[in-house]
Amino acid sequence: MRVGEVLPQLEIEVTRTLIVAGAISSRDYQDVHHDAELARAKGSPDIFMNILTTNGLVGRYVTDHFGPAAVLRRVAIRLGAPNYPGESMVLTGTVEEVDGDTATVRITGANGIGKHVTGTVTVTVPSAAPASALGGPASSALGTSSLPAAAVTNAEGGTS
Repeated sequence: MRVGEVLPQLEIEVTRTLIVAGAISSRDYQDVHHDAELARAKGSPDIFMNILTTNGLVGRYVTDHFGPAAVLRRVAIRLGAPNYPGESMVLTGTVEEVDGDTATVRITGANGIGKHVTGTVTVTVPSAAPASALGGPASSALGTSSLPAAAVTNAEGGTS
C-alpha cells in the first residue's frame, strides 16, 4: 500500500435483480427499491438502488483489491445520482493516506447519469495474515476462516 496507488476499476451491471435483492437482504422494504409503478408515482423514472447495497459494493471493491485479510474500519459514503436498472456503475479508488497497515482510500462510483457514490474507506491490511485467515491448517473443521465477521461479509460483497 502506498499513497497514490490506484485501484483497478470495477464495473458493476446494475440489474433489477441486484437492486431488489440488495434492498431485501438489507431489510429495506421501501417501494422505490422494488416496485417500478410506485417509484414512478413518487417521481422516479424507475426503482433505484438503496445506500446499503451501495455500501456493500464499495466494501467488496476495497476488499477485492486488498485481499481476504483486509478489515474495513470505516466506510463514509455519500450518494449522488441514482443507480437505475440498465445502468452500469464503475467504481474507482485511490489510496490517499497510509499509516502502518491502515490505509484511507478515496472511492467514486459513477454511472451514465453522474457520480452515484463518493467517499472514503479506511481499511487495515495485516502485513502477515495468520494461516487460519488464509484457509490454511489453522482453519476450523468447517473450513471457515477466523476473520472478523465484517471482513468475511465484505469479502463476499455484503454490507459493512
